[in-house]
Amino acid sequence: MNKQEAALLSVVSNSILIVVKLVAGILMHSVGVISEAIHSSIDLIASLIAFFSIRIAVKPADEDHPFGHSKYENVSGFVEAILIFFAALLIVYEAVKRIINGTYVENLGMGIMVMLFASFVNSGVSYFLFKIGKKEDSIALKADAMHLLTDVFTSLGVALGLIVIKITKLDILDPIIAIFVAILIVKASIDLTKEALRDLTDTSLPEEEIKEIEDIIKSNPEITSFHKLRTRKSGSKREIDVHVRVDRDSNIVEAHELSHKVSKQINDRFPDSHVIIHVEPERKKEEYK
Repeated sequence: MNKQEAALLSVVSNSILIVVKLVAGILMHSVGVISEAIHSSIDLIASLIAFFSIRIAVKPADEDHPFGHSKYENVSGFVEAILIFFAALLIVYEAVKRIINGTYVENLGMGIMVMLFASFVNSGVSYFLFKIGKKEDSIALKADAMHLLTDVFTSLGVALGLIVIKITKLDILDPIIAIFVAILIVKASIDLTKEALRDLTDTSLPEEEIKEIEDIIKSNPEITSFHKLRTRKSGSKREIDVHVRVDRDSNIVEAHELSHKVSKQINDRFPDSHVIIHVEPERKKEEYK
């Protein structure tokens, strides 16, 4: 299964869970369960954004996008994070309203079963999306998986809360649980925003990846030194630019072959990377003074 099909699976699962949670929440008069339906609705929107952004991101480079369309995945992750944040605000608003106006919850058994079912489904889909997202290095899929993983914990939290309400008969716990759900959602939103903005603002690759790139360059004895190593991430594509120096007596054919060799070595380690190798003659000794 490719990442487009994985994103479609998330759309289908979220659509089913929205209906189940919303019906259960309305029948129970539970803002906690309804907040979970809202959470799943945002997850659905996020899944749709991820699905369409991935479809665009895999398009080849063209005249308007000479470096490809990979950053659409980063934009998708940022938009999803904003949506999650506003969902949390909506949940808090509804919960506070219930606290002020009073609340009552019924059919607790049904709500508990629905929340446990939602946790089970989302845990399976989330694991699958993380697996495909890691394999394809897709931030859109990873973001979608993060949403669903948050949904797993919030659903379990609501289920636990409903069990406590069933035991204590304290209906006021329902909106309090909803506020707790919103706090978890806000945290997920902040984490996702940081990850999306890191690539949108052309932050360098992680230190361990840069170290691997440097080791690959150093493994070539023809290279006497290198400088101006620049890296960034665009969706699943890494962009790497470096200047390498070779012996001044090297001819242009040798230099050209070396650049291809190093590019291939980096691409073998980091597939689907855009690598540019600038070959320069080693400076004369007097130039170091």
